Amino acid sequence: MKKIILSSFVLALLMLSCNQKNKEEKVSEEKVIVKTDAVYSCPMHPEITGKKGDVCTECGMELEPKSTEVVEETQVEIKEVSEAVKSSVSNDAIIEGYLKVKNALANDNSKEATTAANDFIKAVSATNTSKIDSKLLTKYLNSTDEAKKQAELIAKNDGKIDQQRMYFAVLSKDITSLIADFGTSKHLYQDYCPMYNEGKSGYWISEFKAIKNPYYGSEMLECGGMIKEIK
Repeated sequence: MKKIILSSFVLALLMLSCNQKNKEEKVSEEKVIVKTDAVYSCPMHPEITGKKGDVCTECGMELEPKSTEVVEETQVEIKEVSEAVKSSVSNDAIIEGYLKVKNALANDNSKEATTAANDFIKAVSATNTSKIDSKLLTKYLNSTDEAKKQAELIAKNDGKIDQQRMYFAVLSKDITSLIADFGTSKHLYQDYCPMYNEGKSGYWISEFKAIKNPYYGSEMLECGGMIKEIK
């Protein structure tokens, strides 16, 4: 329950981190209302909070009131996974492929995203699933098969980076589910951009603590924030 409250708190703060008009996207996600008790935060540094009249310790801006309700997609809760499950399958190659797609989009490079998506598909196909418990195999295959479909759509839309980003949002949800169910040996971060698709699907996984937004690239590279550290 504490993790859920903390995640909700951070998501609400991130809604003030970007003030540029959001692009129109078509990824539909289930919505849930999340309430939070925080009242004031810095519009440039949403992690800095306080009471009315306080100023940001980073930039000196006066803290602004934030909304008490945030509309967001139902995100996957990343929990501790047992060592037995972790050892049954290595997701490292798949995650590496995903991260290459993410970095290509953050760099506004559609062609590189296409190449990375094709490499991701190869990594999924090459993964050895023989050690996965039969009770977990179906769940694993469902996650990876759906992830492959999104990667294929990214590859097919070479040169159409907005479309690639739309499919990347769904791919990110699949990868998050995979990590939640089977863990990872990598030190990663779950990030969120409140501007993308009206805050409904702006999640991604990153190997960097610094924000490099794959949904907007150079337009708003630092828009968003970390909501969870995964290690």
